[in-house]
Amino acid sequence: MKNIIITGISKGLGLEIAKVLLKKGYSVYGINRSISKELQQLKEIYKDKLFIKQFDLSKSDKIKKDLFDNFINLDIPIYGFINNAAIAYDDIITNLNLDPLKRMYQVNVFSPMMIIKYAIRNMIYYHTPGRIIHISSISVHTGYKGLAMYASTKGALEAFSKNTAREWGSRKIHSNCIVAGFMETNMSNNLTEKQKERIYRRTSLKKATDRVSVAKTVKFLLSDSSLSITGQKIFVDAGTI
Repeated sequence: MKNIIITGISKGLGLEIAKVLLKKGYSVYGINRSISKELQQLKEIYKDKLFIKQFDLSKSDKIKKDLFDNFINLDIPIYGFINNAAIAYDDIITNLNLDPLKRMYQVNVFSPMMIIKYAIRNMIYYHTPGRIIHISSISVHTGYKGLAMYASTKGALEAFSKNTAREWGSRKIHSNCIVAGFMETNMSNNLTEKQKERIYRRTSLKKATDRVSVAKTVKFLLSDSSLSITGQKIFVDAGTI
């Protein structure tokens, strides 16, 4: 049984990824600030395969103690880490405020880096050909008004992933990014239908990216079918690029 860590598991894409992987037979260690009704229902179905830890990813300095000492210790071999959790600080650059920018970097960049530090140590200990997968954003590659700060966090992860792949490939540890297009998620709820339609028109399929499609791409990157894929950006974006 392979153990997978997923952040941001409570709703949206993270919950969809958990469903796909649990159905495939993986054990999932989910990290989220709160537990949704949907996640609790999933836990009731997969009592012996889904483990949940409530944790605020803005507390990067507590990653080792709260997550790797008290939740996922060295008795649990880690096969994969899915870096899905993210918060968005949206505004035009001339309105930039440092405090929310710092918090976004703590959640979106610094905490995933710290989790990867300890996940790789675990993979080395167990000689695991591990998989690291970041959920990135199409905004890194296209640009959207008001998303410069958010896109910068995802761009940082793409650079980190490429270098992780180079640094640890000799230990059979893979690192890839899935560049997801615009999806119907909690982060997009504050957009009007007119704003969403304008985004859809920029895609080839003229519609939102399907969450299940992204989740199944995660499943593919965890499988032996992706043995020669590392250091890559896989676009699942309804043809935005």
